Amino acid sequence: MVHNRRKFIQKSTLAGMGMGAAFLFPMDLLATIRKKVGANDRINVGLIGCNGMGFSDLTSLLKISEVSIIALCDVDERVLLKRTADLEKAGIKKPLWYKDYRSLLANKDIDVVVIGTPDHWHCLQLTDAISAGKDVYCEKPIANSVQEADIMLDYVNASDRIVQVGQWQRSQPHFVDAINFVHSGELGNIRLSKAWAYQGWMKPIPVVLDSATPKEVDYNMWLGPAPERAFNANRFHFNFRWFWDYAGGLMTDWGVHLIDYALYGMKAGAPKSVMALGGKFAYPDDASETPDTLQAVFEYDDFSILWEHGTGISNGNYGRNHGISFVGNNGTLVLDRQGWEVIPEGDRMQAIPLQNNKGNGLDLHTTNFIAAVKNRDASILNAPIQVGYDAALVSHLGNVAYKTGDRVYWDKNTNKFTNDKANEFLKADYQNGWKLPQV
Repeated sequence: MVHNRRKFIQKSTLAGMGMGAAFLFPMDLLATIRKKVGANDRINVGLIGCNGMGFSDLTSLLKISEVSIIALCDVDERVLLKRTADLEKAGIKKPLWYKDYRSLLANKDIDVVVIGTPDHWHCLQLTDAISAGKDVYCEKPIANSVQEADIMLDYVNASDRIVQVGQWQRSQPHFVDAINFVHSGELGNIRLSKAWAYQGWMKPIPVVLDSATPKEVDYNMWLGPAPERAFNANRFHFNFRWFWDYAGGLMTDWGVHLIDYALYGMKAGAPKSVMALGGKFAYPDDASETPDTLQAVFEYDDFSILWEHGTGISNGNYGRNHGISFVGNNGTLVLDRQGWEVIPEGDRMQAIPLQNNKGNGLDLHTTNFIAAVKNRDASILNAPIQVGYDAALVSHLGNVAYKTGDRVYWDKNTNKFTNDKANEFLKADYQNGWKLPQV
């Protein structure tokens, strides 16, 4: 039994490198980790959006004994049932259930909110959580539009709330070590940073007809500010990522993680211009809207950042299905979730063999968040709102360039494009009586 458990944990760790570090953590093992904590020392958490990364984030937080989960919110009662059963395996009694996140936020006993909902909900839920006096761990990307991201940045910066964005690679030691090496100057002048995601496990989404909403689902609440549509299983749960109403495809899904590190390494913010080419080249007739193939080039003063993605294939740059590289005059540093290495340019520098991944980035990230909450010190956060904002902004600008089909120029003084047509794609379009938060 112990041997099987150990093998399971090893497999979970390897899977976590590619998918999010706590998806497969055994809940019965969590029960052995948690210690009893007095009521006055507990940090009470409410989770909004209990599927996928939302529950993964919660699982990671629950490895910290002071964290107590007291409320779950999801529009799908089947998910609430499943997650409650999961928590019971960890010896945690049934939390309160909510289908409307606003009712959860009204619970005065909740200190921290985890937002794990689809992207189109993040802005409303984050700003409402701040207004309710909660600290927040918000999944990435922070928003589904630049306009929403602007509002969220202003809300957080005007508050005293602790907000961590779920870009957990900011807490992964080998990622930090790699960027320290980039900043050392040993690579020489860096002319290009590449970031890419080639995801072979992402298969085409077969077209299915609209259907009746499952009786357990509050579909109107799931849609929220997104355009009203009939229920379609393709748009629900995980696959929301491939529809513009709710998300931005691989550019904002994986791109936020990887472009973030390209920006971090190059000490960069918004680009001067962006151009992007791609489309539904591999699966033109499947149900998704976002491109399965895309290349975007971001122009800066003396370097470029190149983003590439492809679904259904895994052969990416340097033999890696995802990663970031920094191409310097002396050598190229290549980084992904397994580790980093340096490939020298001839004899201009020494090669550095693979420096392997160490530690659990998500667990380190949630631990960092709770430390900031306990100390009321946002300055120690590894992924504060500005980090989430910068990555979301650049990723969304790439999608705008793709949608317009033009090279678009960004004016950092006005925070807009010089092309009025492109600016229309920066805006949020709230429907169904939901109102965009006002700063």
